[in-house]
Amino acid sequence: MKLTKVCEGLDFPEGPIAMADGTVILVEIRGQTLSRVDPEGKIDVIAKLGGGPNGAAVGPDGMIYVCNNGGFVWTETDGIRRPIGTPEGYKGGSIQRVDPSNGSFETIYESCEGQPLRGPNDIVFDANGGFYFTDLGKSTSTYVHHGAFYYAKTDGSHIARVHSPMITPNGIGLSPDNSTVYVAETRTSRIWSFDLVAPGEIGPLSFDMPGRLVATLPDYQLLDSLAVQADGKICVATLMRGGISIVCPESGEVEFVEVEGDPYTTNICFGGEDMSDAWITASGTGCLYHARWKSPGLRLNYNG
Repeated sequence: MKLTKVCEGLDFPEGPIAMADGTVILVEIRGQTLSRVDPEGKIDVIAKLGGGPNGAAVGPDGMIYVCNNGGFVWTETDGIRRPIGTPEGYKGGSIQRVDPSNGSFETIYESCEGQPLRGPNDIVFDANGGFYFTDLGKSTSTYVHHGAFYYAKTDGSHIARVHSPMITPNGIGLSPDNSTVYVAETRTSRIWSFDLVAPGEIGPLSFDMPGRLVATLPDYQLLDSLAVQADGKICVATLMRGGISIVCPESGEVEFVEVEGDPYTTNICFGGEDMSDAWITASGTGCLYHARWKSPGLRLNYNG
């Protein structure tokens, strides 16, 4: 599969959204921005959000909803930037709503049931107009906060913790029929699935399992954000190996597409008329790539 570099110079890009006008909206986590990349690779900042904007998605109102992880400590080795901890000025995580037409934004959630959000990460909207998001948690050299995934409404009226605790939950997505939610854990290299019985409500779990195990990647591969294909396969960005793992939820079989030169490949999104255009964020080197994917991606419930 041929990967074409759309642009470079992004400051740890993540959360790509393929827009109907051919542009890609994404976040720059280290740069603390929501930005737009046009087909020629020109980068324009939409909003300076502070903290650490991470996942992003278009809501039913056309606004961009951003998971803000609150920020990281950064390091760079051999030309690869990466996050390594929690900064001194960290104040917590949040969910932000951004107007892409003028860059104005507001914070709609900072806590759930009195517990602060730590590191909101990835986000996906269901057909009812609500959204699921993961909270990776936060860590230092001496502790790690447990993570969880949540369900919330766009008007700020409802947020609920769907399932916890989890070990660094990161990527989140929905099956084509919206009956299953998938969550990828970074540190365990596992993808879990959960049956949905109502919006924001999962079915009962086995007492000895935190979910239904879809797959565990071998060796030292860390999982990041994900997107789902129209055929139901899960495309999860895979750190350290550097690329996209395509996982069959029925069999657990895995294919792999390499992004050469960047072990911090963090996300993928789909777009185009046939949903076979894929955009991939190579965050360590600050690049956005485009490819013609061999299977079309799942069309999201909302897009701009």
